[in-house]
Amino acid sequence: MTDLGGTITLGGELTVRRLGLGAMRIVGPGIIGPPRDKAEALRVLRRAVAQGVTFIDTADSYGPYVSEELIAEALHPYPAGLVIATKAGFERPGPDQWRMNGRPAHLRASCEGSLKRLRVERIDLFQLHRLDPDVPEADMFGTLADLRREGKVRLVGLSEAPAAAIQRARHVVPIASVQNRYNVTDRTYDAVVDSCNRESIAFIPWHPLNKGNLDDGGALARVAARHGATRMQVALAWLLARAPVMLPIPGTGKVAHLDENLAAASLRLGADDVRDLARMTTPG
Repeated sequence: MTDLGGTITLGGELTVRRLGLGAMRIVGPGIIGPPRDKAEALRVLRRAVAQGVTFIDTADSYGPYVSEELIAEALHPYPAGLVIATKAGFERPGPDQWRMNGRPAHLRASCEGSLKRLRVERIDLFQLHRLDPDVPEADMFGTLADLRREGKVRLVGLSEAPAAAIQRARHVVPIASVQNRYNVTDRTYDAVVDSCNRESIAFIPWHPLNKGNLDDGGALARVAARHGATRMQVALAWLLARAPVMLPIPGTGKVAHLDENLAAASLRLGADDVRDLARMTTPG
């Protein structure tokens, strides 16, 4: 087991290792229903914790509900130091279909459901999955603040949020994390990463491997060849090197793939590697 990229402290309260696990891929096709191989999904969760992972990211919309239920089945009672983050703000009408719902009643009901499914009295990190354009920001941020004040949520985060919205939210409730799409080929949120780094807000990149569609054999392949690593491992190592607040959460439903991802934490990129990868700036 490596140090998994060192540690980061969320909201000044919860310290976790910097390479976590995203739990979206442990459910069925289209992110709906149970996994094809439930036993393997449970092994992934247990193996991750055994290998030192202390941060698992999920959402009530994964399944829906299935991911949270599997986490509890595999790991409850949770080991000391394990932080489980979940998200709310999507409804799931069908496979690969996502419908935003940021209404306060929905966010509150989602929180209550996640508490029961995860079998916890308080959610470590509760994240708004999307900023619903049909709901006033004040209502969404205010609901998150209320849940935190009521003790149902310890820390609050945002997902797919621009810099201005993050600052507006911080006037209402402390923001411990920002989870935006970001990877070595899609750096749209570079400025948000830098802002989070200045403000000591964890940046959780979703699609950190762009579902495996990162490169056609260019820079990633060259760097991987120099290190005897895979392209995906280089992509994760780049994220860990990008900023100390970076908290990648590569997801998988396979133990072998999990082990490959975690091994990326021991990869150290040199100046030549960084120069090669700096050219990969086209959004994916």
